[in-house]
Amino acid sequence: MPEGHTIAKIARDHSKLIVGVPVAVSSPQGRFAADAQRVDGATIERIEAHGKHLFHRWSTGEIGHVHLGLFGKYRVHKTDHPPEPQGAVRMRIVAPGATVDLNGPTACTVDDPSVRKAILARLGPDPIKPRQNPQRMYDKITKSSRGIGDLLMDQSVVAGVGNVYRAEALFVCGIDPWRPGKDCSLVELQALWVTITAMLRAGVKAGRIVTVPRDESGVPPGKRIPRAEATYAYKRESCLRCGTEIRRGEIANRTAYWCPTCQPV
Repeated sequence: MPEGHTIAKIARDHSKLIVGVPVAVSSPQGRFAADAQRVDGATIERIEAHGKHLFHRWSTGEIGHVHLGLFGKYRVHKTDHPPEPQGAVRMRIVAPGATVDLNGPTACTVDDPSVRKAILARLGPDPIKPRQNPQRMYDKITKSSRGIGDLLMDQSVVAGVGNVYRAEALFVCGIDPWRPGKDCSLVELQALWVTITAMLRAGVKAGRIVTVPRDESGVPPGKRIPRAEATYAYKRESCLRCGTEIRRGEIANRTAYWCPTCQPV
């Protein structure tokens, strides 16, 4: 499932292509046809990302909501003559010079603005967005006996963190993923917020996840850091820093990765 940096980058990139002009909206697959008719010919005034959710603010006063889930994917065609839809395209948005196709999302709807408000109300703060207050995250964690690795994957605690950022942020902060949230100090949680914020925003800028600074990766300047060297613990056999064998275990239905030396119990 795409993590928060991917959704934020989609919002930024699509805003340059389809915001501010009337667009044609259709559903080649058919499952979005009724909602597509409601906004066909309207203008997208703003595209907003929050965590793993994407919102289109339509000139009709309605809000489009997309959640990619595990299988959702966007395809962008920068042309006035888009190709035939590939696969089951749930939503096609056509603007002058660009077409955006959406395949396989978990959610794709056009709703009353109250639906957006309800979704945001149940989500935690998004570290990518400016002026977000992490206090809600701190409060939820310090009151919980669940492991911190479980809590970070809970979108009501903090929005946008997925399996890779969970592993890497906890590694950088030296926190064992199994430690109960209530046993984490405020100083540790503040450091965790700063780390997650920096990692997610760097991911938006780079268009990929790279949590290891170049001087630690061993990759010479000017060369792209390969995926296998872009993380400290995630999907590694041994810790990048100390060489200890990386441990694996299931947390929140996903494989967690941690170094028992750098992240002591």
